[in-house]
Amino acid sequence: MTQTVWIARHGNRLDFVNPEWFNTAKRPYDPPLSDDGLIQVQELGKRLMREGIRHIFASPFLRTVQTANPVAEYLDLPIKIESGLSEWLNPEWMKSEPEKLPLEVLKEQFPRLDLSYTPRVIPRYPETSEQVLERTAQTAQRLTEEFSEDILLVGHGASVVGATWGLMGGKPEVNASLCCLVKLVRQGEQWVMELNGDTSHLSQSEDVIRFH
Repeated sequence: MTQTVWIARHGNRLDFVNPEWFNTAKRPYDPPLSDDGLIQVQELGKRLMREGIRHIFASPFLRTVQTANPVAEYLDLPIKIESGLSEWLNPEWMKSEPEKLPLEVLKEQFPRLDLSYTPRVIPRYPETSEQVLERTAQTAQRLTEEFSEDILLVGHGASVVGATWGLMGGKPEVNASLCCLVKLVRQGEQWVMELNGDTSHLSQSEDVIRFH
């Protein structure tokens, strides 16, 4: 059996471009994309528009839904919100459980959200680095077991690494830069990484990989 799993990190964040945004934000742990991030995700959508993706799963954070939406529009697919792909709930980054927009509110802005989908994995705040990698690995494993067609996972730096490790086994180095793509292809019982943090679709990409 052959299956392709694409794993994408969200585009550039507003708080990466304007750190002062955090101080006055209503939901400081759920920043939107920056202006250049919005350009990046359109480029991502164009990159994937001819691939045979049949299901799109995205973390419930605003920046990941914004990243998934152009791909969903190009491919005319719904977006399934999978909390197992969420940001690392790191207590050093977040003083409390991060407040996010309710799915009903996100649906108003992004009509392609599939509210009938039930997340397969639920993260618990706070998380260690080991827990987030285990959680995202488990998420990728469950989704590929349940959905046998080609899929796209849209998450964060830690979820790109964890999902890749969960499918491939071991701990290969993963270049999880902003709006990158990892491409994994199942060949029998093994997964082969054909792209590792590819950013060739981007007109601008970061030189230093940032996780926070």
